[in-house]
Amino acid sequence: MDQIKIGVIGCGYWGPNLIRNFVELPNADLVAVADLREERLEHIRSRYPKIEVTRDHWDLFSMGLEAVVVATPPYTHFSIAKECLEHDLSTFVEKPMTLSSRDAEELIMIAQDKDLRLMVGHTFEYNAAIKALKEIIHSGELGEVYYIDAVRVNLGLFQPQSNVLWDLASHDISILLYILESDPISVSAQGLDSLFRGVHDIAYLHMIFPGNILANVHVSWLDPCKVRRITVVGSRKMIVFDDVEPLEKIRIYDKGVDVPPYTNTYNEFQLSYRHGDVVIPYVPFVEPLRVECNHFVESVRNRTVPQSDGIQGLKVVKVIEAATRSLENGGMQEMTFPEEIRVHEQSVL
Repeated sequence: MDQIKIGVIGCGYWGPNLIRNFVELPNADLVAVADLREERLEHIRSRYPKIEVTRDHWDLFSMGLEAVVVATPPYTHFSIAKECLEHDLSTFVEKPMTLSSRDAEELIMIAQDKDLRLMVGHTFEYNAAIKALKEIIHSGELGEVYYIDAVRVNLGLFQPQSNVLWDLASHDISILLYILESDPISVSAQGLDSLFRGVHDIAYLHMIFPGNILANVHVSWLDPCKVRRITVVGSRKMIVFDDVEPLEKIRIYDKGVDVPPYTNTYNEFQLSYRHGDVVIPYVPFVEPLRVECNHFVESVRNRTVPQSDGIQGLKVVKVIEAATRSLENGGMQEMTFPEEIRVHEQSVL
């Protein structure tokens, strides 16, 4: 099997996980790693002595690579990804793709003009439990979806250059777009900048999807407990995805409320509460990041559009932009302009 030659830019918090996976993939050849910090490069050199390391990511452009992974701080994503694409390298960018939709659109256009793969690190789209959650929703087992509640909170890690929406909510927004296969019509948000003025570390998002499906997302860097949970409430059943749970990540609850079709008096009006079984489907575990990295390599090899491509990255950015506007406008409802995205999608694909 011919291996795809890859470089990684950034080996801080998340970079080492990407490096480990690309090193272990049989269809990839991780040639070089770049980072500004010498101590991080020393760490990589000690673990992977065959990999070249450099403090200047421009060195990667002369190494005969076919693809690059950008795992640097979000505020640098656009400039570095643009340089990679302009040097004819397919590019994997960690989430969020960029910190503005205008920058995201520019990356999409460059990738299209050069026929390069542009992929965004929406890791949960490659999570087997999230895939199972999506399949259960679309099977109709839950009935009509009423609302979705997502909670992603913990203590840290603070990102002073961008707020908690860009850091944490980008995960849940990408999950919602993936499992519902639709774009939110509107977004409103409220939050608090507790520690750094102008940088929200707590936020509550309220989104309306087609079919009047409500979705609420709570994200925080200031919570004593780590919670990663998504609850989907349907007319027939309810389902909970708990990413902190080591094994039983999905539970299906046969619970609901039935309203009698006709009542003549108050005494006749009795809601029927249903308390059935709790089903824990078996979901075989495969490291989502491994699946994601392999998907990128195969997309480069086969010249196919990645599942979490630039368009998906752009959609997430636009939702966060709308939520940020709402934060600044006292929680006013903001439109996410899904029609504009669809027009853009047709023009670039």
